[in-house]
Amino acid sequence: MMHDEDLDGPSRMNVISQTMFRMSQIYQSWQDRCAPHVIWRWGFAVALVLIFLIRILLVQGWYIITYGLGIYHLNLFIAFLTPKIDPALDFDDSDGPELPTKSNEEFRPFIRRLPEFKFWHAVSVSTISAIFLTFFDMFNIPVFWPILVMYFITLFCITMKRQIKHMLKYRYLPFTHGKPRYQNHEDTTRLMK
Repeated sequence: MMHDEDLDGPSRMNVISQTMFRMSQIYQSWQDRCAPHVIWRWGFAVALVLIFLIRILLVQGWYIITYGLGIYHLNLFIAFLTPKIDPALDFDDSDGPELPTKSNEEFRPFIRRLPEFKFWHAVSVSTISAIFLTFFDMFNIPVFWPILVMYFITLFCITMKRQIKHMLKYRYLPFTHGKPRYQNHEDTTRLMK
């Protein structure tokens, strides 16, 4: 004889898994809708960071959370600036695209280690999480914040100096501004007509 608890367990798990699957579909749908709107997405991310900073200034606390968020955003930014296949590692057996290191080499596109959309998504989610953490006193660890600010500025300068040296050494520019744009064959034939 079967008990009601035996029948209720799997059906409850099924309902929970279906609900979680549906919520993930809705979340993915929202991500797909906002993907082409780069300026609006980054405006939203900057607004979130400003809201977080205003909250920190008003409540005068949660400096460890702010420092952690700053370090995380710095790591994301470095991954955004770094090529997917690092030329410093010099793998001979890789058949993938590589950056040109000499002026006579063929142009190859710059592929980021962290794509722009994932960079935006991580910045937004981490900032929302940091805002959420500021509502709990257990995360308000007392520290002397000027030391954290000086340490973050030093870390930022050292990291960016290393990244810029890497960019100059391997001759890559992670931004599309100022790069030559080539037209494809269809565009040139349309212009000739």
